[in-house]
Amino acid sequence: MQEPLLRDEGLDYDTFPEASASPRERARAGALQNRRVFLATFAAVLGNFSFGYALVYTSPVIPALKLSSDPALHLNKIQASWFGSVFTLGAAAGGLSAMVLNDLLGRKLSIMFSAVPSVIGYALMAGAHGLWMLLLGRMLTGFAGGLTAACIPVYVSEIAPPGVRGALGATPQLMAVFGSLSLYALGLLLPWRWLAVAGEGPVLIMILLLSFMPNSPRFLLSKGRDEEALQALTWLRADSEVHWEFEQIQDNVRKQSSQVSWAEARDPRVYRPILIAVLMRFLQQLTGITPILVYLQTIFDSMSVALPSQQDAAIVGAVRLVSVLIAAVTMDLAGRKVLLYVSASIMLVANLTLGLYIQFGPRPLTPNSTVGLEIMTLGNTEQPPTTSFDYLTLIPLLATMLFIMECLRPPGAFLLLLGHLLAQSALHRLLCA
Repeated sequence: MQEPLLRDEGLDYDTFPEASASPRERARAGALQNRRVFLATFAAVLGNFSFGYALVYTSPVIPALKLSSDPALHLNKIQASWFGSVFTLGAAAGGLSAMVLNDLLGRKLSIMFSAVPSVIGYALMAGAHGLWMLLLGRMLTGFAGGLTAACIPVYVSEIAPPGVRGALGATPQLMAVFGSLSLYALGLLLPWRWLAVAGEGPVLIMILLLSFMPNSPRFLLSKGRDEEALQALTWLRADSEVHWEFEQIQDNVRKQSSQVSWAEARDPRVYRPILIAVLMRFLQQLTGITPILVYLQTIFDSMSVALPSQQDAAIVGAVRLVSVLIAAVTMDLAGRKVLLYVSASIMLVANLTLGLYIQFGPRPLTPNSTVGLEIMTLGNTEQPPTTSFDYLTLIPLLATMLFIMECLRPPGAFLLLLGHLLAQSALHRLLCA
């Protein structure tokens, strides 16, 4: 009897498949394929690093300028308040501009464009000879920060493969927090002008790296540049077999290009998640997180603290970075709403404690000095100064650390909760279609 053809083996034909690759080999292949995605993501999130750095730039600079001997740079309370807060005006303008630039220039070019106001703003602050240069530089860096904060997450989500999209989606916030920590740490070492000079470095590196990175395949497809989109996706995946993913992106772009009707917009399943999104972000900002970060060292200078205010600010920056990592790990270990409730409760207690301490706690003996550590003697006595430590001076540091830690968890939990609500809305629309 003739043997079945499927049992026939030859040099060019093998019926039985080879042994599957080991987990280590699959992991190595995945790492090689994702290496270019990681590089493109790193190049982009340097913009978030610069945003975090610029946001808290005033924390060590305002105390230094309040003591400046130059009348043109000496800041009073009102001027210091404007110097810190004008950043948010620029950030608002940058965020609104991103709505146009994201679709006009594309994600990558919008991020690169943000380097122009950022570089000019840092240069103005580094060479400032008057208040107007400080305010204009601060506003320009705020504009760049608002633009990158809106463009970078979109770019990262559109170039990342599904397997690592969640992890890479956390890198913008992580890099922003790391940028703030870097500013607090450099504030211990550098004068305020050199802090502005140091802020130019990440921006220039971002421009250099992004020059070699591709644009978002999804954006290219939305503009009808299919061949460029396929080339970009092939480069990002380091693989020529990307046609299946490419077709998926094409299909999603076609579906998302359809306009939402007014009747659909009035559907509670559509507008309620959006209202929740706006309300949650508004309430998070209303807690005072941004003013605390911007005026952190000034806040510590205004009360009795256990350590010098520069060191307290650096510690809070380090805790903020650790809290982002903890939030990323614990996000799926508890329910979204439970996490929101717990975080909001701890924030309430921490903020209330800090406010009561500022109002009723001990005052510093001299500006920019550690209090409670040394008791000065009066008169010409030979008695050596006695040393004591007041544990109450730890309260503002601990309260700020708790507040910062818990304030970073609600956005992540809220975004997951919002995604769940939007997914339910999309499923409802499909079933009713």
